[in-house]
Amino acid sequence: MAPGRSAAATEFVVDFPTLWIVPDWIEAHCPIPDGFRRGQDLELYPWQLWCTVNHYRIKPGAAVGQLAPAFQYRRSQIVAPQKTGKGPWSAAMVCAEAAGPVVFAGWARGGEKYRCADHGCRCGWWYRYKAGDPMGRPWVTPLIQLVATSEDQVDNVYNPFQSMVKLGWLADQIRVGEEFSRIRDEGEVQAVTSSAMSRLGNPITFANQDETGLYTTANKLRKVAETQRRGAAGMGGRVMETTNGWDPSEDSVAQRTSESKRKDIFKYHPQAPATMSYATKAGRRRIHQVVYAGSSHVDLDAIEAEAAELMEKDPAQAERFFGNRCVAGTGTWMDGAKWAAKKKVRRVRPHTRIVLGFDGSDIDDWTAIRAETMDGYQFTPLYGANDEPTIWNPADYGGQVPRAEVRAAMDQLMRRYDVVRLYADPPYWDTEVDDWVDQYGEERVVRWYTRRLLQMHAAAERLRTDVTKRNTGEGSRASSFTHDGCETTAKHVANTRTAERPSGLYVLRKASPAQKIDSCVASVLAHEAFGDVVAAGLAVKEQSYFYSA
Repeated sequence: MAPGRSAAATEFVVDFPTLWIVPDWIEAHCPIPDGFRRGQDLELYPWQLWCTVNHYRIKPGAAVGQLAPAFQYRRSQIVAPQKTGKGPWSAAMVCAEAAGPVVFAGWARGGEKYRCADHGCRCGWWYRYKAGDPMGRPWVTPLIQLVATSEDQVDNVYNPFQSMVKLGWLADQIRVGEEFSRIRDEGEVQAVTSSAMSRLGNPITFANQDETGLYTTANKLRKVAETQRRGAAGMGGRVMETTNGWDPSEDSVAQRTSESKRKDIFKYHPQAPATMSYATKAGRRRIHQVVYAGSSHVDLDAIEAEAAELMEKDPAQAERFFGNRCVAGTGTWMDGAKWAAKKKVRRVRPHTRIVLGFDGSDIDDWTAIRAETMDGYQFTPLYGANDEPTIWNPADYGGQVPRAEVRAAMDQLMRRYDVVRLYADPPYWDTEVDDWVDQYGEERVVRWYTRRLLQMHAAAERLRTDVTKRNTGEGSRASSFTHDGCETTAKHVANTRTAERPSGLYVLRKASPAQKIDSCVASVLAHEAFGDVVAAGLAVKEQSYFYSA
């Protein structure tokens, strides 16, 4: 039985070695668990096949005897909207980890066969390897944990797993139970929630962590997820996360995985362009067409009906569940789609007249410099020999912002561009701001305190208004605001919330202590400096600027 596989879709190109035997084994051993086609042969959707072959991708240099290190990815994260089939697919992956050929067993010379009969299965299925294919074998003693926030959530995977076992050939090897299932003589599949902490710490070969967008410190599931990873590492096993979009204010396990810079994590998160708005029916339709692509069973009219009803009371939840976007709840300061729509990348040449906005911190929050040209183009400047962005995360520098580096960057920007105004928030940086005033002049460097309620509200409103209104290309320069699409700034804008005051004004705040907004604040300061410079008639250079002796 040859694999006969090709790319699942035109955008899914498999040009790497992988255990192709696993998806074939799944389709031969895991019947459809429920619905009108219950018991019929399962056929993986394109996105499910793509995630499967990536999870079982083998390193070209893998050697016999290696367990987790033989695979390209130590763990996987799949972020998909509701009703795409994450639960049944996760159940099929659990079946494979329980009894299928998921352990690397060397490279085929060509012609070798995997026979289920050799591994206790009476189905008669076999698979022929081609030369150069990675081969697989089952775990000897598989120890698997399914984890979720509650028993009902665990059942989203455990129930279809039970059905697949009962309806197919795996019943010979797996005895299913209410809370755990026995695999042959010594293996187990366990269901775990935050209330079953006693099961944690055991060595495991695989963990399926469902809805990790809900795993936080508060419900103790962050500890559960991290403990399971350690348990899998000790056995040479691996972990898989599945989730809907998360609330970025909650600092969930899913968010930390998504933001990790580690190259050994496979991430699948289909998203529509950020410029598409979820607020309108037409916009939602376009977004749903993107994120539900590859899930042919989904009726987009039914999805729209559910989303439209949820939009009435909780639009952020609707966008997370059905739009597959990671958006926060109430109090958001800026519409992320509106901000994304203003992206128009261009080069800013040396000696261009600009303004700067600076927001600094010391050991917790970030430090950022944003710039804006005299025609309303805002960008994050680059500095140093390696063209690093002027945004500093103290965690990247041993827990403290590198003050000398920030000062060097500011000096470089002042020399590279014609900086007509710098608005700098002094707290934590009083000495540096005083030095900049002395060095560059009090007309150019202004101490701009963000703690002033009236002024900060007005500045935030100016930027929000110029972002959300349509660019006209005529009239005031502010009507044509654009930006460079800086990813960090976009995240900080998304993290920013409004805190209303009795006066009717608001201040900007973080969505949560873990969510940073410093680059957003620097953007507000830069745009305020731009508006003030235009109002003062300083936006246009004197003709003698380039020709003075």
